[in-house]
Amino acid sequence: MNYLSSTDLRTVKVLEQAEFPSKVNARNKVVEDTAKLIKELGIKDNAVLSFHHHLRNGDYVLNTIMKEVQRQGIKGITLVASSLFPIHAEMIPLLEDGTIENIVTSYISGDLGRAISYGKLKGKIIMQSHGGRARSILNGEIEIDVAFIASPSADAHGNISGVNGHNTCGTLGYAIADSLKAKKVVAVTDALVEYPNYPADITEDYVDYVLVIDCIGRKEGIVSGTTRVTRDPVGLKIAKDTLKVMEATGLLKEGFSYQSGAGGISLAVTAFLKEYMIENNIKGSFASGGITGHLTQMLEEGLFSALFDVQCFDLESIESLKRNPNHIRMSASQYGNPEVSAVVDKLDFVILGATEIDVNFNVNVTSGADGVLMGGSGGHQDTAAGSKVSIIVSKLFSSRIPVIKDRVDVITTPGTTVDVLVTERGICVNPLRTDLIEAFKEAKLEIVDIKELKEYSESIMGKAKPIEKTDRIIGLSQYRDGSIIDYIYEVKR
Repeated sequence: MNYLSSTDLRTVKVLEQAEFPSKVNARNKVVEDTAKLIKELGIKDNAVLSFHHHLRNGDYVLNTIMKEVQRQGIKGITLVASSLFPIHAEMIPLLEDGTIENIVTSYISGDLGRAISYGKLKGKIIMQSHGGRARSILNGEIEIDVAFIASPSADAHGNISGVNGHNTCGTLGYAIADSLKAKKVVAVTDALVEYPNYPADITEDYVDYVLVIDCIGRKEGIVSGTTRVTRDPVGLKIAKDTLKVMEATGLLKEGFSYQSGAGGISLAVTAFLKEYMIENNIKGSFASGGITGHLTQMLEEGLFSALFDVQCFDLESIESLKRNPNHIRMSASQYGNPEVSAVVDKLDFVILGATEIDVNFNVNVTSGADGVLMGGSGGHQDTAAGSKVSIIVSKLFSSRIPVIKDRVDVITTPGTTVDVLVTERGICVNPLRTDLIEAFKEAKLEIVDIKELKEYSESIMGKAKPIEKTDRIIGLSQYRDGSIIDYIYEVKR
């Protein structure tokens, strides 16, 4: 329909010159008073506040903001933090006084996890995957009132970059969904820079305030003991056998794709893979996930065409992100959201760890041998589901306790998506993967039944004692599609 022909032109008012709209000046979004900002944001009881974890155990922002929320007497907060680390133990008093009532996260470790396991949280903790977190925010399942984004640098109008500033952390992939969907977005920075701040991970049109504080954290806290290659002979044997498994699948060829976890054995697999690729003149298409210096070296040596990076695991990977155009930032949604086209769906191999695995190949990386929360899926679920071959690497014993159980304490990743287990005492293949069983037989790789390996381990160390728990459900293990795959119970002290 033609608009003009359907409009009564006699009713249209023509503006006088004095009524013409005036220019709008760009708004300076900078604030320096945290307490004043919390009040201006209008945060009420039962609000949903989100944070990201790219500074890992060096993050100060979550503690800073939540302590101010506590000071203002706000209660019943649902904390949506992409991951939580030992540095966040300062939140325990906020559980006890009801400031924080519920927690949604993909990973938790340290005393905060222990406190929750012992019943300090009045509400529930929901453990998600990284892709599941992005899915739940983007589709409106979780509605965030205010997203506080730790920003290594920001300009006065809200352009945020993770590679500029004093406390660079690299890509800000986990905060993208928050910035898109939160009702209010606050960039929290200790490095206010000239406009425009580039390259921007999050741009000014998604940021409402720029809060300048003394220090957002300590970038050295990004690196931890879990991001170093193992030197243990047993772990190295597992890594070498894993490479044999990869070769036997027939997928380890020109153009393959790869992801490794950040555990010591997983990183050793990456080191052996590098040698193999050089010796056999193989170039991979891409590696993905949380990126380490091991992978950035392989990129710069031409062993991979590109890296997809959702989080930098060390300082070397941050520097690579600055200088390499084929070191590509990605959001957590692009990484692993099951409702969209995601990078994990193009993976050939993923190498993952396990706290424990059961005879049905279900994997637990959420709780420890004592039942206490000490980890979480992260990308575990997402990559196991998306990859052509998911490989769990683990020692048969952890602290003298067999890693294979009749039933894991908490199901983090369902066994239907786990393909192979490699231990120092044998290789187990999920019976669902008859194609891999045939390929391994052809390659003359010896396969052990997982139930037999369990019996062998228990003949040496005996069965682990049951974990004493109460009947109170303190949390839920959520699958990446939003379904609940297990309950988390309070641990008896």
